[in-house]
Order: sequence, then C-alpha cells, then structure tokens
Amino acid sequence: MAETFDLALARRKATDPGHRVGVLLVNPGGPGDSGVDFAVRRAPSHFSAEVRERFDIVGFDPRGVGGSQPVTCSAELLDKAPSAYPRDQAEFVQLAEYNRVLRQDCRRRSGPVFDHADTLSVVRDMDAIRRSLGESRINYFGHSYGTLIGEQYAERYGDRIRTMALTANIDHSLGAREFLVSSAATAEDSFHQFVKWCASTGSCALHGRDVTAVWDDLLARADRGEIHDPARPAQVLGANAIVLKAFRTYFYRPDWEGLATYVAGLDAQEREPREQETKELPRTRQPRPRIPQGAEERTRAEPFYAVFCQDWRFRPRNYREYAGLTEAELRAAPHLRGSPRVHAAVAGCVGWPDTVNNPQHRLRITEAPKILMLHSRHDPANNYAWVANVHRQTRRTTVLLPYEGAGHSVYGRTDCTRDAVDHYLIERKLPSAGSRCPPAAKN
Repeated sequence: MAETFDLALARRKATDPGHRVGVLLVNPGGPGDSGVDFAVRRAPSHFSAEVRERFDIVGFDPRGVGGSQPVTCSAELLDKAPSAYPRDQAEFVQLAEYNRVLRQDCRRRSGPVFDHADTLSVVRDMDAIRRSLGESRINYFGHSYGTLIGEQYAERYGDRIRTMALTANIDHSLGAREFLVSSAATAEDSFHQFVKWCASTGSCALHGRDVTAVWDDLLARADRGEIHDPARPAQVLGANAIVLKAFRTYFYRPDWEGLATYVAGLDAQEREPREQETKELPRTRQPRPRIPQGAEERTRAEPFYAVFCQDWRFRPRNYREYAGLTEAELRAAPHLRGSPRVHAAVAGCVGWPDTVNNPQHRLRITEAPKILMLHSRHDPANNYAWVANVHRQTRRTTVLLPYEGAGHSVYGRTDCTRDAVDHYLIERKLPSAGSRCPPAAKN
C-alpha cells in the first residue's frame, strides 16, 4: 500500500447560503504559501463581499507545505548555504555538493512526500479535495505559482471546472535561460517604473536627484560593507539584501513612496573614510557540509526546493554553463543585478538528479471552459511575456485581461480588476475581447 499523509484544509462558508454558487478553491502562490492561512486569515480582506457571499472559500496546504506533512530540513544546514554566485568551477562543485547534502537531509526528515511535492501531484490532490467535498465541478482562484496549479488542473481535469481565474501567471514552457533572463528583465522594468514615478512626483523622497545613480552608488557602498540594517544597526546590509527588500516589500504592491524613503534613509548613512572604498570584503568559503546528527537539532520548514526542483529541469552542469546564465541575467538587469530570488531558485537545483516529476512543456487544455487570466504589464516577478505565451498556447480556452499598471498583486488593484474577476466567478461573464484595465491612479 502506498504511503499517505494528512492534507490540511480550511473552508470559509458562504455568508449568503441562499445564493451560494459553490466552492472556490484558492492558492496564493509560493511555492510554499499556505492556502489554509489564506482562507482563514487573508480571504476576508482579499475577496470582495460579493465573492464571500456566494462561495465557500476553500484553502488547502499543498503537500509538503504548512499542515500537509511539511518538508523540513536541518536549520543548521540551511544556515550554511554557500553563495549562489560561485566564482569558479571549484565553488560551483561546492554549491552542487551542498545541495546534494541538503536534499539528503530534507528527504530523511520529511519522508516520501519530499520526492512527490511537485505541482502535478498537487493537482491530483486538488481533484481529491473536489471529490471529498461532493462537488461535480469547482471554481478556482490561483495567484502567481498558484496559477501553475490551475493551469495543470485545467490540462488534466478541465471538464471538472466551472470557473477559473488566474492572476500573475506562470509559463511552464520556459528553459533555464529564458526563465532567468525574463525574470531579470521584468524586475529591471519595475526599477525603471520607480525611477519614472520619482522623477514626476514631488513627494518622492529622492525627487530632483538622479535616482539611478543614487541606487547604483548605494549598492556599491553595500558591496564594501558600508551600509547597515536600520532595524539592526550592528548588522551590515549587503547589496543582495537591499535588492531583495526592494523587490519583495516595495515592487510587489507596489509602494514607490516606501521604496524612495527606504533608499533615501540608507543613502543618508554616514560614509566610511575614502581609503576604505577600495577594499574588497573577503568572501568566506563555507566548509564542506556535513549532515548534522543528534535528537536536539533544530529544524525548519523549507518546501520551496522540493517543489521547484521537481517542476523545472534547471540543472546547469558546470561553472561555464552557470556563469553564462548569470551573465545573461545580469545584462538583462544591470541595476537590479539580475533577479536574486529567481537566481537563488535555480542555484538551489544545482546538483539535483536530472529526472523531474513535472518537466516543462507547452500547456495543452482541451476540455475546460473559458479561463480568465489577469496579469500586470509591469509585474516585477512574472514577466508579462509569460502570460502572453500561455495565452497563445491556449487561445481557445483562455481570455487575457491585461492590467496596465505595476505590481505583482492584480485582483484588488482597481475596481476594474476586481469587478472583472467577480463577474466572471459569480455570473461566468467574461470581459470583451481586447479589454484592459487602466493603471491605478496611485501606486
């Protein structure tokens, strides 16, 4: 008999049972975000009152995540990760060896679920949820990585869908170079959107200055160890940490005001004496990792790579290949220095076995009803070209509604985006061909 696991599920019942349409399964993305937490804590502020009136909102933690037998690893080992930017073949080999040891550790602690945490397996779980709820057809709302769950559910179980709305879509047909370069390019685009906003907005904390020059100088100072974390002044803040903070905290919403204030505050920190500017901080070389032993070890939930490295066959084989990918990524985003989060994702798969459970392929949907896809023109994480490509692959079964503004979140950005999803989910009314939603008046 095959191994089993308990899958965590939460249902927020429709507030108007007399006009209930059905169940709305939700996944907020990641990979690794909790659908249970989304349904319990975030759904009331995320979805409109109309959606909450008509649907039981059902969130689930995908296998390996949250309450669904989470993938766990040694915290000590996770904290010993080498740089995702190896400088030569020896450091590339070190990265691959670390990943193999970490993978072995996580597999040992997590059990069989580790090898079966891919999205295609989650899709089968989602249909098991449908059956357990007694529903012949489901509605689904997926955001970001949750769109891959939706796309592959539609590919496999399209006749069991009533409606499906996907925002910030994933293109699962990309190779490693396309994935890295397009991710870097869209992050860089968000930086330029910020620069343009600051030039035209008097309230910007950097208004009247050369924002690009300020930013580049800030990262150069961070490289030299001159910038400190405002929340923990004793801690040096590296360039990579600054970029990630800008990306996740300020580009996603977007919050240009907040980003300008953050950058201005870091830039105002006292400069080190001039002679120190030529010094290069030494990069510490991590020791060969060992699998920690002992019953008192600390562990940490870390499902990301168990999912990502089984969904994408990204396996650079040597330093030369890896460096070529990194160079292409940096050319696409010179001011953001690539896309650090996506770069780290690809780096985490170096040294993994070549075989994956859910390799990339062009999406082929044959039986599903029309699916609504929304995507920001200036999404910092998921390039607009991704949704355009998915739409080309599925033109007979998908309708694309562009949001002409910025940010990773789409549904609640404007009345236009919210109403389009609500009317579709409740009434199955789709936007007319060629429709678009204009940008919000204020970012």
